[in-house]
Formats: sequence, structure tokens, C-alpha cells
Amino acid sequence: MELLHSGKVRDVYSDGDDLVLVTSDRISIYDVILPTAIPDKGKILTQLSLWWFEQLSDVIPNHVISSTDVPAEWQGRAIRCERLDMVMVECIARGYLAGSGLKEYERDGAVSGVQLIPGLIEGSKLPDPIYTPTTKAPVGEGHDEFMTFAEVEAKVGKDEAEELRRVTLEVYRRGQEVAATKGIIIADTKIELGYAKDGTLKLGDELLTPDSSRFWAADEWAPGSTQRYLDKQFLRDWSGKLTDWDRTDPGPEIPEDVVEATRNRYVEVYERLTGDKWS
Repeated sequence: MELLHSGKVRDVYSDGDDLVLVTSDRISIYDVILPTAIPDKGKILTQLSLWWFEQLSDVIPNHVISSTDVPAEWQGRAIRCERLDMVMVECIARGYLAGSGLKEYERDGAVSGVQLIPGLIEGSKLPDPIYTPTTKAPVGEGHDEFMTFAEVEAKVGKDEAEELRRVTLEVYRRGQEVAATKGIIIADTKIELGYAKDGTLKLGDELLTPDSSRFWAADEWAPGSTQRYLDKQFLRDWSGKLTDWDRTDPGPEIPEDVVEATRNRYVEVYERLTGDKWS
């Protein structure tokens, strides 16, 4: 196999006509890879993605060929998948106000050009989920930036832009529907989409994981305050208290207690969603 690309979290290998996607224990925040790994993270993301791909298979097909036909050293953290021509837009759906969406709203009263009602606060549930796409910044070349729907249309065309929005919102709606039965709120999520050789739009990369989504415990949800995050936001909040890091390379080392607390959140959301004990 040939290494094609090493991303912030995943390494992509070519194996004949297939790709083998290997998810590492690396973690990134603000598009910066931190020097400290989170044990088991790659396996948790892989197994949770596979679970979600199955749950949402009737919404949109995905790139998975096999989760077992991979080299032995990568079992549990690798997926054999088909090559997709990836859409160069980050497709994001938001059902609650948090993170960068909250900051955009506080400044403009809108997110990605979508005007929202006044009076919303941190953690507010939106009247309806919204599509808030961003650019895709290459590793080490800056941050993703919000795009308006008109900008997406200009980039990919009207019909494709409409389909990206439709699929993103339906994936979020169905994911949120499933998660609600497990006592979990999905505040927002990012999905990756691409086209197969036959032109079919498919899900790629990861799906509804703690790296790509904000998860909150439904019984602890409290608008107007910071939620107890069951995802990577916990690490972002920790880094926000550092006085000697400006969110550029190199990233800070993560203390052992923060590593453990981060891993515990990933395990908790995996177990609550799937109903399986993480071993």
C-alpha cells in the first residue's frame, strides 16, 4: 500500500482501486494538531462512524467497503473504502447555538448568511436546523471560514448546492432523532460528501463522532450556560484558558488528567449512543 495523504487525524493509503482510511489517536483543535495523543480515540471514532453509517444507510449511501479487510495492525481503526471525488465544501448542520456559530450570531445576528431570530443565547435550540457550510482549509494553511449559500452555489453550481444542503440537514435530522432516544443532543455536526465513479453522492470520512459533532447530555442541557461537552469541545475549552498559546503551530502538550477526561467523554458518548460497552 502507498501512503497518499496524512491529515490532521487520518492517514489515507492506496490499495489497488480502494482506499484504506486509518484513524490515528492524534487530536487537533483550531486546525492545529496537538503533540499529545488520546488513547483509543482512533478506534472509537472508527467504530462509532461504522455504527452511524449503518443507522443512516437508508438516507444516503456511504464509502465503506469493509471494516475487516484491512492490515492486522490497523484492525479496529481502519476502513477499506471506495475512492470518492470529495466535495470541496465543509457541510455543517446546526440545531443549537454554540461555538463559532454562537460568535457569528452575536456579531451579525446570522450564521453563514442565515438570519436568526433575536434573543438567542448560548445553547439555544434553533427554530429549525440550519445549513452553515464552510471552506476547507488544507492542513497547516489557516482555518475554515464560513460560506453563505450563495457562495456555495458559485463554487459548485445551484443544483449541487441544493443537494448538499438537503443531504446535510437530513443526516442531521435523522442523527438527532436517533440520538434523542439515547438521551443525547447533537448540537451540530460536520459531514464529508463525495461522488463515486457512477456519480452517486456518498458519505465519506467520519460520521457523527465526537470529532465532527457537538454532543450534550439531554438531561443536563441548560441554555444560557456552557454545556458539559461529550466531544472535542471540552479540549477547546481547556485550551482557551492557556495564556501562552495563540492557536497556531506548535500546539501545547495536553496534561495527563485532561487526556483522561477527554478520552472518558469519547467513551461515554460511544457507549450511550451504541449501547455497547467500550472494551
